[in-house]
Amino acid sequence: MGKPSNSSDPAARAAWLRTELARHDRLYYVEQRPEIADPEYDKLYRELVDLEAAHPDLCTSDSPTQRVGNELGTSGFASVAHKKPMLSLDNTYSAEEVRKFDERMQKLLDGRKPEYCVELKIDGAAISLWYENGIFVKGLTRGDGERGEEITANLRTLRSIPLRLALAEGQKPPPFIELRGEVYMPRSEFARLNKELE
Repeated sequence: MGKPSNSSDPAARAAWLRTELARHDRLYYVEQRPEIADPEYDKLYRELVDLEAAHPDLCTSDSPTQRVGNELGTSGFASVAHKKPMLSLDNTYSAEEVRKFDERMQKLLDGRKPEYCVELKIDGAAISLWYENGIFVKGLTRGDGERGEEITANLRTLRSIPLRLALAEGQKPPPFIELRGEVYMPRSEFARLNKELE
């Protein structure tokens, strides 16, 4: 793990954070044996983001902050441009950050009070679903945010994704609508699949 670098030296601290985050990525995604909880990882990541914002010269091409999404073109799926960029969501574990976000929103809304919907953060794969005249026609991964991989056939296997939008009687579907969300596997299903594979 290495000893945390002295935070008074921004270059050394940024280098340590890059190495430490890469190590945790490998432990989590490759070895499947994470050493720290998501909030701890996010805290390290946020520190690196803030350091690079304060010292742009410290941002390197191999920094975890430069990873937008999965690499395209390596899976055999067709690459398709998103109609609007598909950016990743930010998160926070601090009440102060939420208050600051609310202040920014109220300024943007010129005094009108915003309404919020708070949901649990699901760690899955971000997808985009395209419907034409109420029929599911295309599904994309987030990819690099500008282009995603078309995984329509894979998404058609998920029974929770409607192939036709449910509409009230007499209601006409829009010519085009895009829905974005996360595809994930509940723990119960993960356990069932593992048992089946055994």
